[in-house]
Amino acid sequence: MPQGRLTQLAPEGLRLARLLARQEEAVAAEGPARPEIPDAGIFAVGDQIALAAHDLAEALRGADREEAEAVLAEALAAVEQGYRLATTRSARM
Repeated sequence: MPQGRLTQLAPEGLRLARLLARQEEAVAAEGPARPEIPDAGIFAVGDQIALAAHDLAEALRGADREEAEAVLAEALAAVEQGYRLATTRSARM
């Protein structure tokens, strides 16, 4: 993805990473709340999304099936929305 496009889409990616991290915290509900995922720049957003998604998947291993399905449905909807946004904007280039 060109850097200009990445610059435009990075805020949406950071929002997605933060959403996934909040979902993970709600499922895990253990220990103190972690600080919000920081804005580490446009080149870190993809890694932040991947890490937050991985942490959510690990937290869901211990969740009951009904809770896991509900959380996954919400997370998947957010990821699909981000994907549509990224591919639609990329297609306009």
